[in-house]
Amino acid sequence: MKGLFQIFLFVITVCCIRAKKMRWCAVSDAEQRKCAELAKALVVSLPPATVAAFARLSCVRASSTADCIDKIKANRADIVTLDAGEVYSAVKQFDLVAVAKELYSDGGCVLSVAVVTNSSLDVRSLRGHRSCHSGFRWTAGWSLPLGFMLSRNYLSWSKERPLSRDVGDFFASSCVPGAAAMAPALCSLCRGQKSFIRQKNNYCETSHSETFYSNQGALRCLRSGTGDVAFVDHLAIEAIEASERDQFRLLCPDGTQAPLSHFRSCNLGRGPGGGMVTRHNFRKVVRKFLTTVQLLFGRQGRERQRFQIFNSSTFGESDLLFRDVSDKLVVLPDDMDVSQVLGLDYVALLKGLGHEGSSLEDSVVRWCCISHAEQRKCERWALSIKSDPLVCVRVASMRDCIEKIKRDEVDAVSLDATHSFIAGKCGLIPVVTEYYGRTCVLPEGSTHLETDVFPSVVGVAVARRSSRSVFLGNLGGRRSCHGHMYSPAGWLLPYRHTLSLEHNVSSPCDPNQVYDEVFWKGCLPGSQGNLCKVCMGGTGEAATKRCTDNHNERYYGNMGALRCLVGDPSGKSYGDVAFLEQHNLHTNILSLNSSGWAEGWTPSNFELLCADGRRAALSEWETCNLGAIPPNVVMTRPVLAARVYDFLMKSQETLAANPNAEFKLFESHPYGESDLLFKDAARCFVHTSHMDYRSILGEEFHAHVEAVFNCTYSDILEFCNKDVCSIL
Repeated sequence: MKGLFQIFLFVITVCCIRAKKMRWCAVSDAEQRKCAELAKALVVSLPPATVAAFARLSCVRASSTADCIDKIKANRADIVTLDAGEVYSAVKQFDLVAVAKELYSDGGCVLSVAVVTNSSLDVRSLRGHRSCHSGFRWTAGWSLPLGFMLSRNYLSWSKERPLSRDVGDFFASSCVPGAAAMAPALCSLCRGQKSFIRQKNNYCETSHSETFYSNQGALRCLRSGTGDVAFVDHLAIEAIEASERDQFRLLCPDGTQAPLSHFRSCNLGRGPGGGMVTRHNFRKVVRKFLTTVQLLFGRQGRERQRFQIFNSSTFGESDLLFRDVSDKLVVLPDDMDVSQVLGLDYVALLKGLGHEGSSLEDSVVRWCCISHAEQRKCERWALSIKSDPLVCVRVASMRDCIEKIKRDEVDAVSLDATHSFIAGKCGLIPVVTEYYGRTCVLPEGSTHLETDVFPSVVGVAVARRSSRSVFLGNLGGRRSCHGHMYSPAGWLLPYRHTLSLEHNVSSPCDPNQVYDEVFWKGCLPGSQGNLCKVCMGGTGEAATKRCTDNHNERYYGNMGALRCLVGDPSGKSYGDVAFLEQHNLHTNILSLNSSGWAEGWTPSNFELLCADGRRAALSEWETCNLGAIPPNVVMTRPVLAARVYDFLMKSQETLAANPNAEFKLFESHPYGESDLLFKDAARCFVHTSHMDYRSILGEEFHAHVEAVFNCTYSDILEFCNKDVCSIL
């Protein structure tokens, strides 16, 4: 009844629409035949009132999907189904609009897989081999695998020329349907008929008339022995007959091979599936049309015995008009931007691969700064190096850095361990890790440090020596100073210890609730309520409201928590205990005098609060601390990992070659703060692009952070978890 009611509403709607023929763009004879059968089925199945509007579906034959885009733009066709990469081009370059997406059995996305028949191949040794791709700029056949290879530095790309040129040099030969116009060298393995007449030329076109077009065509290319590896999506390999499956293997990111059934753990990335596009002024009609077609001929359509839109078996090809494995179509609302349709990660990947052409941004690294002081240091950095240009972009917090990197508004930032976890969940990847060893011992003949051992720092609880009644277990009703929201030492570690014997905290897995119940008031920058009442804000060029999550708040970070503990310049004390990192505590105490913040303070004026309730001198931090903290990690979007790594190595080498230079990468006190851009404890960078963030953080720390965020609300994680792959 619900379906009939929807069709009734549709009938009323189309009665008010000027009669107009719907023109579907078909890219092969087989697709033309299926389209014609759909047109006939509509005539028979639709109520008479709708005949004038939609029974007159016509099928416009085109030579390729690119030709379809041209025809729709020129009002010679109305609708076509495209791969997500083509949807992006149609929207950004031809001003068309996405009106619907395909939804598959496990969501709206596909996994890119590399399929081989040769048991000796691995993903790191594809140079010089022959490649088969589903389509040029297609999600699984082009963008995801190239993004993966660029992020691992298996494929190098000189930004002075198109990516397709370097791909052509990388593979011995290829078939990339759709590449003929831009990169004919990528077509040498294709088998379509050649002709100088466009309508008769099928060679290397995105048309079923090209033998090796689409996912099934790329597998055909591999099966025939023409290519050594086929880049397709996981939906294609699920359709391979059981009797054939043992002939094929998947190439995994770690260099191993796996059976086809392991595609969920052995793939080169995930991206959006196919979608339909039309012109802006025709989108309402097309939405109504697709809704009706699905109600009639979809998986649950009332006329599916007459025609099935997700079945192409009777027409001699697969995936005609729609993917045969589609479960349903999701009709998109009017106000969806292409980034919402395809996902921020995917759009950033396409930009990184040059889908919008080259721009000034291709030659610079945009570093994320979270305060006036960080921007000053960043600008000095930019003036001190001779490597690629550095642009310093200021935002409000580390959380904003993560969001803006994902949105392709900045490129890189060094994040503490907790924020590295969030960034990893948000799809960013490590580039380098800060190294806190005594010295950086480089391998002989190398300028880059490689190690799997990452020295950590520790979190400590500090009180004034004169406050004799303050110790862990007796902090109830006192005033607290924390580095900032989500900081490992100031937020993540303290709540695990018994802060107050009198307070029975009801939700011990949520640090915010623990601190709110235990402390009378405090300063936890980035928080709210009582945990902001002690904060001061900023003045002058760093003016800001109090409790902001950056160095403009004078009680932010390790230096800020110490200032909070000793009080403001007038001598008024605000904090009874400070939770911060030990690595630069001694230097920060000495800087209280030189900075004019407070006079007369020395390390002997402070003591550590130990987990067993005792107090200890600052020098005893190895046995009296709150726990170890993994190193900071520089993170970026996957496609930029190699570029950011090269930039950092050039910076490191340039600055190391001039040790007497005024600018120091790992020194912040000249700018009036500590730990600006990087921790002051860092000695150099360690290459970690080949590792995931979980390995760098370590299993114990990762499990701890994950458990905390499972019961603690986080706005940035909510943003990161908006997943186009699960769109309904």
